[in-house]
Amino acid sequence: MSERKPFQYAALRIVPRVERGEAVNAGVVLFCRPLRFLGAKTQLDEALLRALAPDCEPVAVAKTLTMMERIAAGDPDGGPIAQLPPSERFHWLVAPASTIVQPGPVHTGLTSDPVAELDRLFVRLVER
Repeated sequence: MSERKPFQYAALRIVPRVERGEAVNAGVVLFCRPLRFLGAKTQLDEALLRALAPDCEPVAVAKTLTMMERIAAGDPDGGPIAQLPPSERFHWLVAPASTIVQPGPVHTGLTSDPVAELDRLFVRLVER
């Protein structure tokens, strides 16, 4: 087992009606500076979104989540933000910028495999 390194992560939440205080986890973004990794994994539960907010447009929400994955990956289709250094992209992704897709608090941990850690957190925090 290789040495574990510090990482930061945040859940990405869908908050269709902020006044109700309801949120659905729809993704995770993880940044491990020592291992030069930034990744995001998302999944929109459209049925749950419809149950919470029938008037919320799932196509627009899914588009935002996809864009967040592209930004994390540094994909040119993610626009100018995707071209920033990984630490700046992470801080942009975990800063509140949307009224519907919002990051949760940033947490920390240790990992030797950030890809596997992202998958593990996604299963734990997002999948149903």
